[in-house]
Amino acid sequence: MTDTTLRHDWTHEEVQALFDQPFNDLLFQAQSIHRQHFDPNSVQISSLLSIKTGACPEDCAYCPQSAKYDTELEPERLLPVEEVKQAALNAKRNGATRFCMGAAWRNPTDRNLERVIEMISVVKDLGMETCVTLGMLTREQTHRLKEAGLDYYNHNLDTSPEYYGEIITTRSYQDRLDTLRHVQEARINVCCGGIVGMGEGEEDRVELLRQLANLPKHPESVPINLLVQVENTPLYGTDALDPLDFVRTVAVARILMPKSAVRLSAGRSDMSDELQALCFHAGANSIFYGEKLLTTPNPKENQDLELFKRLGIRPQSVRHSETGQNAA
Repeated sequence: MTDTTLRHDWTHEEVQALFDQPFNDLLFQAQSIHRQHFDPNSVQISSLLSIKTGACPEDCAYCPQSAKYDTELEPERLLPVEEVKQAALNAKRNGATRFCMGAAWRNPTDRNLERVIEMISVVKDLGMETCVTLGMLTREQTHRLKEAGLDYYNHNLDTSPEYYGEIITTRSYQDRLDTLRHVQEARINVCCGGIVGMGEGEEDRVELLRQLANLPKHPESVPINLLVQVENTPLYGTDALDPLDFVRTVAVARILMPKSAVRLSAGRSDMSDELQALCFHAGANSIFYGEKLLTTPNPKENQDLELFKRLGIRPQSVRHSETGQNAA
């Protein structure tokens, strides 16, 4: 069995060998490692709100919020702070411990950042962990977010460096890595993962996870998204990913990043209960909760609670590390 000490020097061949294991062996290894670091029957719940929707100048081929695609999505301005507060309160009542706010920007202006900082303060006053995804950040902006008490910043790599150009042309892979470096240097927890089922090959899923595991510090949260196909986006009509390949991706993520929260993110509305149960067995221990993820569907809260009951899973309460920074 692979050594579970934290590594940042994985080779492509080593990660490929994990994917190539018999399915039962892979899940046994992932579950064994998971139990070394987490309660196997506890799942952290996050809720996600789009605080500024649509009209994004990027050309991400999966995204209905891009201004380049006619998806009939109505652009919306930045939400009022009071509306964000009410959404966070509702999420907390429904069991969420972390409230994530997403804005469809290439990068925030300093003026917009000030408004987001106000939202962060309001949500933290409710006793919830905070996370934002705002696009690319400068070093100065990350320090301002740190001073505001932000717990997590989400910035996904999306896919492998080799396949990236097939998905996005308006932002480079290095741009993403630079923002992650700024966030980690500011000592803000990182939420970083990718999207599978975009027509990539297994070698791209291998390389995506290798890139994440070989960051200077493992992301505290690793969202694994399954492509949600939206009509009139370039990836609409892409062949569906084999569900067992999705489970393999979750399991390898758990093995490579033993202490990170591995989150089932977009695409859960298309997953059967049985597939989600396999993912939890493979080491997933976090979900997004609520009927919508930014602009795409998500299972209703009562569906998730019913599945948790059937599986004997408990929602995780907020935890804090010794340094005062919220844990994953």
